[in-house]
Amino acid sequence: MTGFKNFLLRGNLVDLAVAVIIGTAFGAVVTAFTAWLTGVLPGMQETFKGAELGDGAFFANAMISFVILAAVVYFFVVLPYTKARERFFPSPAPGTPEDIVLLKEIRDLLAARQGDA
Repeated sequence: MTGFKNFLLRGNLVDLAVAVIIGTAFGAVVTAFTAWLTGVLPGMQETFKGAELGDGAFFANAMISFVILAAVVYFFVVLPYTKARERFFPSPAPGTPEDIVLLKEIRDLLAARQGDA
């Protein structure tokens, strides 16, 4: 069970799943916008007279659906995932990593050696 928990929380599995969900929803927004735009451009006169409003309403519906889906994914997937990852795999303490500290010490020793020579 520990291996499965590590697989879920350490890998990019949740990130990839969120990307696929949001990408699919955004594809519907782009499709609706394209349908609205292709309906508006060739017959602009008829559209502005009120003859063709269905595609615009479809685009607005796609936008609202996208925002609702993004909110649901954020609050029910991303936030719990982030909290669980922080709980089981806490981020390292802030500060300079040990390898950088060692490299700085080496640099300082080499600079001191150059100054002595």
